Amino acid sequence: MKKTKVLFASSEVDPFAKSGGLADVAASLPKALCSLGHDVRVVMPKYKDIPFQYVEKMQKIGEIGVYVSWRQQYCGILKLEMDNVTYYFIDNEYYFGRDGYYGYYDEAERFAFFCKALLEILPVIGFKPDIIHCNDWQTGVVSVFLNAWYKGSEFYKDIKTVFTIHNLKYQGVFPKEVFGEVLGLPWEYFHADGIEFYDKVNYLKAGIAYSDIITTVSKTYAEEIKSDFFGENLNNLLQKRSNDLYGILNGIDMERNNPAVDDRLFANYSIDNLEGKLTNKQMLQKSLGLQERIDIPLIGVISRLVDQKGFDLIDYVMDEILRMDIQFVLLGAGEYRYEQMFKYYQDKYPGKISVNLKYDAVLAQRIYAGADMFLMPSLFEPCGLSQMFSLRYGTIPIVRETGGLKDTIIPYNDITHEGNGFTFSRYNAHDMLYAIKEAVHFYYHRATWTYLMKKGMCSDFSWEKSAKEYLELYKKLVAK
Repeated sequence: MKKTKVLFASSEVDPFAKSGGLADVAASLPKALCSLGHDVRVVMPKYKDIPFQYVEKMQKIGEIGVYVSWRQQYCGILKLEMDNVTYYFIDNEYYFGRDGYYGYYDEAERFAFFCKALLEILPVIGFKPDIIHCNDWQTGVVSVFLNAWYKGSEFYKDIKTVFTIHNLKYQGVFPKEVFGEVLGLPWEYFHADGIEFYDKVNYLKAGIAYSDIITTVSKTYAEEIKSDFFGENLNNLLQKRSNDLYGILNGIDMERNNPAVDDRLFANYSIDNLEGKLTNKQMLQKSLGLQERIDIPLIGVISRLVDQKGFDLIDYVMDEILRMDIQFVLLGAGEYRYEQMFKYYQDKYPGKISVNLKYDAVLAQRIYAGADMFLMPSLFEPCGLSQMFSLRYGTIPIVRETGGLKDTIIPYNDITHEGNGFTFSRYNAHDMLYAIKEAVHFYYHRATWTYLMKKGMCSDFSWEKSAKEYLELYKKLVAK
């Protein structure tokens, strides 16, 4: 079997830098591809905030000058091998020696530099990939640069590009001036089917327009984004590229997320011995100041507090939810109005709801393990990982049928015993409430509930399956 050589480009990779699910994918997918015998290497910016324990192990292997339009910038190249994967870090103090990863005035220039640099370093590191696999808007202009400046070169001419959309909402839209002053591209690329977007520059659109293949993170989401409602004004272009658009579901790290060995839990448990799950529930209630009652359902939510996640639905019927004999725990931070909303309900229903306005990786695992149900009423959800984590820990998801939630959660049927959770299709608060009440009803049918828990814990959401689907695409592309 011929090894496929892939350079995986991402603005964040766990454990070096993480702000969301992209970092998890960029950590897990290359690992899974390498374990299948392929040569997959990862490139990312060398941020100031990368933990020192990794920085001290990096080896400097070269430096070059990289042009951003007319400006030449220093580019240091560092290398680290870890868990059988080779990582390259693009070093430039001016662009990446800052606190955090995103949110600066010169975002367009920082990530244009990153895209240009990752192409320029390839001959220096002696790696000629078959595929450059780009992710989200931060790497969107790689394919345009490759097309505009490098395809005439013997080294670059056969390199193909794959572009993955993790969330279409975040596009990297910048003023028109960026096109000449930062990208320095010929104006033939500035048009309605190219980079131009309402007389601005759109990095995500560049990735969609010029990459050989476009993927997104679930089959349903790949269909949804071609419609007006989900398409974020890019649906026409996505329809045009429909033959090159594929949905491949993300996976999770099944070894790390295993209740039998997870050291972040209060107690371990397995499909053969579920006692530890009750211990986790008890300890979670105790640690969060909830009434210590293992006889009532505990609903968990772990999420960014943004519109996309369906919190307006929760707000609409929260009083009805909390008047039931249940408990509710939230972990996450985000928009002020949702933070205030949850604080209000915590004050109104003491001992019934615990609101934790932060991100805490240990508490997250304890909620997956200690909750009975996990609520995800998203307006849209490209893939979603939380429903997979919750199933792995025997916690039953209640989700809206959209994107990856629809692809992974099948509504439970009491007659056929098919399904692994509870769902609702319309974006409607009372439909959500009905699904919650249905879940609560079955919670008290202990044999059914235990069956659902065990079924969830048996689910295979490993990366291997997704990695094999990506390999098929890579091979198809290389053979063209």
